[in-house]
Amino acid sequence: MPPLSRIRYWRHGAAIVAAGALTAACTSSTTEGSGGDAGAAITIGTTDQVASLDPAGAWDAGSNTVEREVYSTLVATTYGSTDVKPNLAEVKLTGPTEYTATLKPGLTFVNGHKLTASDVKFSFDRQLGIADENGPSTMLYNLASTTVVDDATVTFTLKSADDVLFPQVLTTAAGYIVDEEVFPADKVLDDDAIVAAKPWNGPFAMDSWAKNSLASFRANPGYQGLYVPKAKAVTLKYYTDASNLKLDVQQGNIDAVYRTLTIPDLQDLGTKSDVKVHTGSGNGIRYIVFNLRTQPFGSKTPDADTAKALAVRQAAANLIDRAQLAEQVYKNTFKPLYSYVPEGITGAAESLKPLYGNKQGGPDAAAAKSVLQAAGITTPVALNLQYNSDHYGSSSEDEYALVKTQLEAGGLFTVSLQSSEWASYGKERVADQYPAYQLGWYADYLDADNYVGSFFNKGNFIANGYEDPTVIGLIAEEQTEPDAAARLQLLTRIQDEVAKQVPVLPLLQGSLAIVTRTSVQGVPEQLDSSYEFRWYTLSKS
Repeated sequence: MPPLSRIRYWRHGAAIVAAGALTAACTSSTTEGSGGDAGAAITIGTTDQVASLDPAGAWDAGSNTVEREVYSTLVATTYGSTDVKPNLAEVKLTGPTEYTATLKPGLTFVNGHKLTASDVKFSFDRQLGIADENGPSTMLYNLASTTVVDDATVTFTLKSADDVLFPQVLTTAAGYIVDEEVFPADKVLDDDAIVAAKPWNGPFAMDSWAKNSLASFRANPGYQGLYVPKAKAVTLKYYTDASNLKLDVQQGNIDAVYRTLTIPDLQDLGTKSDVKVHTGSGNGIRYIVFNLRTQPFGSKTPDADTAKALAVRQAAANLIDRAQLAEQVYKNTFKPLYSYVPEGITGAAESLKPLYGNKQGGPDAAAAKSVLQAAGITTPVALNLQYNSDHYGSSSEDEYALVKTQLEAGGLFTVSLQSSEWASYGKERVADQYPAYQLGWYADYLDADNYVGSFFNKGNFIANGYEDPTVIGLIAEEQTEPDAAARLQLLTRIQDEVAKQVPVLPLLQGSLAIVTRTSVQGVPEQLDSSYEFRWYTLSKS
């Protein structure tokens, strides 16, 4: 994990200083990732599926792996730093509730269309207008309006002053700039239509696309941002079976693997002389979501009862043995998680540990039984629990088989375990089809708000019916609190309040692993939670 001093908070005054740094950086002649002619083509393998190529329609890791290579944000960060730097534009704080972005001259999309301030306004207005339940629009919680000043300038007017996070928000998937001549303003665009229109403005342009099968990319010669590629071309190959993915990188048929191999496969590959396994502490977490509408005694069930529904969630929290999950399924490459924010992110608080189980991190069936009895619930409680079979790795099957065993301890639950593929998972979960289900999260930026705000704010990504006024009010305070110590107190209070209600049950904090052939350069040997796998650093000898 990175030292806590590396996690940086934006104060109102500090943002002005940083804005000056943004301006100065924009005039630099050195671009991140540059330094030589484009190298050999690289083939990357993954089991991670893409939900959509439209930035308004997806907020999952598989989709963002592609989107961040073909679209650009106004500002960005690079590995090892949370400092926001110019990418397509320089951004300055120009008032308590106003940021101004000035675009670099001569920006274009690969299709030849000019990229202007009008495209910038369109992109942000479109995110907020579509507000797709599986998209990142909730990240723009504090954006009131975007105004075109001239072809090269836009102003962002915020709802609240002293926003400590807006520069970071601009670096995320919610900040991708899209071509207003291609994308409709009011709906998500089909993948094939996007590919045909070539609206790319990122470091790479997509040349061909067979969804979740094979995609080819080439370095974008018109790109002016931070991430200038070293490789001239990248091929992305999708796998449905992790064992085939492992075999291909071992035999040299692909050059790199990013998500997801099994722990035994990673251990075996680590013994091969021509393969390098890069590992480290990730910022990803795994958790169970309870749908407060359809869970046992949920608000839309025939026997709806708020107190009993809470007791069901608390009983489950008393039964989970995270250490057993980490050891038996993931060989301790994952670690137990008792917080909604992973260890290593400033503001993480292990709020669940003193409330549930044996109060030291372990399970307690007697405590779970007591909670259910006090609520007048007849046991066993029937619970339908859904997990994903192709997005979070093949170990999910073992993980949720063990979760089922833990929940059924003492005869308190009868768990019906079901799986579905990622292509339908996102749509079905927000349509209230899963009473309880698996999700995971990877940070958009390294701040605790990226977890608590995204999970528990009004209109949150989880979309499970949990919107607590007290928690929403505390989130609004922390998002605009300029004092770091006071903000940490607010973040702890948020996690403590949510832990009492446990609408989301944290399980594990994950590790990060990337496998490359030894001929591939550009991936650090030891990864940390700030690392984001991007292709621009990759080269092959």
